[in-house]
Amino acid sequence: MTGGPAVAGALLTGGASRRMGFDKALVEIGGVPNAVRLAGVLGEVASPVVEVGPGRSGLTAIGEQPPGQGPLVATSAALDALRAMGHFGPVLVLACDLAFVSAEDLGLLAAWPEPASVVPIVSGRPQPLCARWSQEDLGAARPLVQAGERSMRVLLRRPGIVFLDEGHWPRSKQRRVFADFDTPADLTEMGLRLPGP
Repeated sequence: MTGGPAVAGALLTGGASRRMGFDKALVEIGGVPNAVRLAGVLGEVASPVVEVGPGRSGLTAIGEQPPGQGPLVATSAALDALRAMGHFGPVLVLACDLAFVSAEDLGLLAAWPEPASVVPIVSGRPQPLCARWSQEDLGAARPLVQAGERSMRVLLRRPGIVFLDEGHWPRSKQRRVFADFDTPADLTEMGLRLPGP
């Protein structure tokens, strides 16, 4: 899909995975660690693409300061790194625990013709960790972090964000696209295997 502004990508892999009990980035989807799979998916629709985290994806990995402090901190670090690479356009931000998102799904976000941030809505809930964020909105992350915020949801209060409801995805894919996993039970429910010892 074409037509939208040039977009970069940021894959977030630095979460603590406390409820899962092991690193979610290493959960295998189709025999491939999901962080590696998602790096490839992002690379099909975005450039440059970076990982914020410990280096699970094969992408250029950058650290966040302070580490392990949540997605808003990680996204702010990604913005700094991408600007250093010469990218000053929108950024696709993607969490590493989305099991089924595809390049086609991300392509819809990447190619959205408006310059505003584009955030999907599924079952009435926004999905800020599978969204395209504008430079302006991402630029607001640093002062918010300095004010003590850690969740991406605080950015959802900014004006002008485009929220895409389920009508923009085929009915058969609506829930599956945004299905994430936080616990071993989630993996079982999704028909995915637990990692071996």
